[in-house]
Amino acid sequence: MLTSAIDPQDVNAMQAVREGVVVSDRSTWGIIRISGDDRLRFLHNQSTNDFQSLKPGQGCDTVMVTSTARTIDLVTAYVLNDAVLLLVSPNRRQELMKWLDRYIFPADKVKLTDVTEETATLSLIGPQSHAVVEKLGAGDLIGQPDGNHILVDGVIVAVGSGLAAPGYTLILPHTEKQTWWEKILELGAVELSDRAWEMLRILQGRPAPDLELTDDYNPLEVGLWQTVSFNKGCYIGQETIARLNTYKGVKQYLWGIRLSAAAAPGTVITIGEEKVGKLTSYTTTPDGHFGLGYIRSKAGGVGLKVQVGEAAGEIIAIPFVSHEYPSNNL
Repeated sequence: MLTSAIDPQDVNAMQAVREGVVVSDRSTWGIIRISGDDRLRFLHNQSTNDFQSLKPGQGCDTVMVTSTARTIDLVTAYVLNDAVLLLVSPNRRQELMKWLDRYIFPADKVKLTDVTEETATLSLIGPQSHAVVEKLGAGDLIGQPDGNHILVDGVIVAVGSGLAAPGYTLILPHTEKQTWWEKILELGAVELSDRAWEMLRILQGRPAPDLELTDDYNPLEVGLWQTVSFNKGCYIGQETIARLNTYKGVKQYLWGIRLSAAAAPGTVITIGEEKVGKLTSYTTTPDGHFGLGYIRSKAGGVGLKVQVGEAAGEIIAIPFVSHEYPSNNL
């Protein structure tokens, strides 16, 4: 146990994620508002998921990719009556505004607005989040698919915590943030620090830009099958992704790695003398050292023993991603 090296509040919060409910302030994440009559078609053509089948009140995770299907960011989209809100990673907000703007042609009825500064984003995470959401007046969402959302007193309440744990995300005017934050704490939620969010992100395997989402990897190597539509037609990067799926050509996968000691991101992963991958993220947890890394698919998967610098490692499954080729995606 390494609890002595971790802030006691973070230890409590990690336990609350498993048994209770925590609240995370994600207001540093970007919010991009996309309006105009062509907004769904535009997003359909710029990312991996199927936007044209979505109705107001629904949402999805999608990956923004380059023309060669390399990952830029994992984005959550919420379809409103008159716009789509994109929740994007903190360090991708300005880049995505420029990148999306590049693909708007003169005839397109699409408008991009960065509304990050005027909004706040809070996520509830853990099995008791359902009870909190019910008390906040959004009980109708319980049991609905991720991305589904309703408006409660001017606040968007959506299914999905941003992680693989059960939960909900609230997008609200920045002026209302303190009121809702206090209300949620009064209902029994424990505060989740940014440090603990990062620990949880790594333990659950949510990929982050500049670490797991880079020019070196595509969405199928990451394991983001749930964000990819294989029957939606053309979009940026589609040919590469379709080919990888059709010919089962994924050459490396993102895995969790239980480590015997600390290791720095970027460290080469080996089996004997052979290089089989690279560590991308590392954290200390209440239960020990843990990392994320890409491993060559031919090397093996869960249970594989590896060396990560000076540390011994064992490959384990992470709940946010999947490495099974879906049987019904043709």
